[in-house]
Amino acid sequence: MVLKFDCYLFDFDGTIADTGEGITKSVAYSLEKLGRPVPDQAVLERFVGPPLHDSYIEYCGLTDEEAERAVAVYRERYTEVGLYESHLYPGIAGLLRALRRAGAYVAIASAKPRFMLERLAAHYGIDAFLDGIVGIGLDRHAADKRDLILEALPEGADPARACMVGDRRFDVEAAKALGLIAVGADYGYAEPGELAAAGADAVFPDADGMAAWLLGGEMPRGAFISLEGSDGCGKSTQIALLKQHLERRGFEVVLTREPGGCPISERIRDIILSLESKGMSDACEALLYAASRVEHVREVIAPALKCGKIVICDRFLDSSIAYQAYGRELGEAFVRQINEPATRLALPELTLLLDLNREESRRRMANGAPLDRLEIEKEDFFARVQRGYDIVAQAEPNRIVRVDAARSIEEVFGDVRAAVDRLLDAR
Repeated sequence: MVLKFDCYLFDFDGTIADTGEGITKSVAYSLEKLGRPVPDQAVLERFVGPPLHDSYIEYCGLTDEEAERAVAVYRERYTEVGLYESHLYPGIAGLLRALRRAGAYVAIASAKPRFMLERLAAHYGIDAFLDGIVGIGLDRHAADKRDLILEALPEGADPARACMVGDRRFDVEAAKALGLIAVGADYGYAEPGELAAAGADAVFPDADGMAAWLLGGEMPRGAFISLEGSDGCGKSTQIALLKQHLERRGFEVVLTREPGGCPISERIRDIILSLESKGMSDACEALLYAASRVEHVREVIAPALKCGKIVICDRFLDSSIAYQAYGRELGEAFVRQINEPATRLALPELTLLLDLNREESRRRMANGAPLDRLEIEKEDFFARVQRGYDIVAQAEPNRIVRVDAARSIEEVFGDVRAAVDRLLDAR
């Protein structure tokens, strides 16, 4: 990857994270506490980005002393609650990771208090991709953005080989004054035309377009993760928790399932699992799974990975190996062969195998939804399926991580989260 610059500096509010909810609610809280009128939402949103002290004076007509008090009251709420009423913009975590992995210097230069920036960076898991975090101290009302940029740049850095990414004119004007390239994040809190009028060298309406430009056209690649296990092992619960965790870290997540995941594959799913399909031959069943999979990969999985998204799939090829190659005794060679049109396009980098013994699986399913065509099979079939899972797990220990699913939801998710974070942090 050939990087455009050596140093990449980022504003935080409105550029790395959408922090508007926490900021505007905390501003409203402070004004109510001080008995001052609360402006409308459009005015409150102007507080996102610029120094708070100056914003209270400019937008609310407070005196210097009143503004100082307002900031103190604001922090009462924001530090405990508002700080986490935020989320990373989609694609930002991948961009920071890609820049850092490519050897660039990456830092935050923000008028937000430094301890808050450090806390948020750790909360969202992006601290590992940053060389520096520059903010203000709690004893300062504000700071000139130029001073923050200068502090964030490494010693001896060439301004012409550095860029400042921000969503307000203050970021652009400071960068241009110091000789840096100014990149406008128009998805943030700027007024229409604000960034271009301030002299931004490039303005982007979304983080994906900005990332492609900053990375020289090379988007961060996505990741394909599958979850496997017997019915009742808790895959659905763990998938929902994992999606929530990854989205907090700023990843774009696509949840999907097999068989199914796209219209044609969902229709095939209905045929495979319907009790009306009893009597279907084993080979027909395996071929239907393979047909569903190739359409699913072509329409959903491969395009998502190309866009840098994280795909989490409830079952994939390992299920066919366990259920058809071993459960139906069709053999691995046959099952792998018929799935080749799909697997040459995409295969999971990580598979989480949720281990649950058959007795516990039956107990969990006893009060659940009506059983489908595969779930009513005899016990010797499920014994062969378990053996199939054991064989593939032993054959690919670097890809397949076994997780004891008999424990509490929280304990299971601890292992799931750790395995996924290891994969993504090593990329």
